[in-house]
Amino acid sequence: MTAGHEPRLAGKVVLVAGAGSSAAGWSIGKASCVTMARQGAAIVALDSQLEAAEDAAHEVEKAGGSALPVQADVADPAAMQAAVDAALRRYGRIDVLQANAGIGKVGGPEDISLEDWDRIQQVNVSSLLIATRLLAPLMREQGGGAIVTVSSVAGIRYTGYPHLAYSVSKAAVIHFARMAAQQYAADRIRVNTVIPGLIDTPRVAKNVARMFDADARAASAARDRQVPMGRMGTPWEVANAVAFLASDEASYITGTELLVDGGLTGKYA
Repeated sequence: MTAGHEPRLAGKVVLVAGAGSSAAGWSIGKASCVTMARQGAAIVALDSQLEAAEDAAHEVEKAGGSALPVQADVADPAAMQAAVDAALRRYGRIDVLQANAGIGKVGGPEDISLEDWDRIQQVNVSSLLIATRLLAPLMREQGGGAIVTVSSVAGIRYTGYPHLAYSVSKAAVIHFARMAAQQYAADRIRVNTVIPGLIDTPRVAKNVARMFDADARAASAARDRQVPMGRMGTPWEVANAVAFLASDEASYITGTELLVDGGLTGKYA
């Protein structure tokens, strides 16, 4: 922030779906909460686990911001309606949705169960429909807004891991945002996607180590070597991209994707 200027998100209320961290440390969702709070936004920290939502809200408050922790399953329309109602009671408006919630499971076409497939699509894709149906009318009445979805490089290329259901869901996230951007452009509701590459989060490190039966440090070093910039990204670097797309600085940007991958996608183009 330059002296004499307001923070880029001053006065905005941001609902971060998937705000918590499933393990100790910083997830993309939690880092996004703090980053946008530091830039002036009030945060609705929504997570399926109340403790995770409260942890994210606590970090926002430690950073000097305002936050409301809310527990909800993003794939449950009634729970999401209740969460939106709670946010409106507290703040009176919602200007930005960060659709960050996501789950995955290893498995190819012959391995993944139909139950797991369905649940991954519900959490990663159907949740976008649910949240957009709830928030787009509010944003329209307010004169505009921003929706930032979070996909993955797994949604645009094979990453070396047999994550069929997850990869398909993340491709759908990108196309959902592209289609919604066209529908809502006239309402001044911008819809964009951030596509993270290999990001150093506690959950990722644990999952990769377990998948390849290696210690977390060795797995992390192997992932670093895959990236042209020589390292994985941090949750904060993804959060900065989200904050930009959420802000009025991106007022003429809609229906597109912002890669945060250290050059990984271009390496395999």
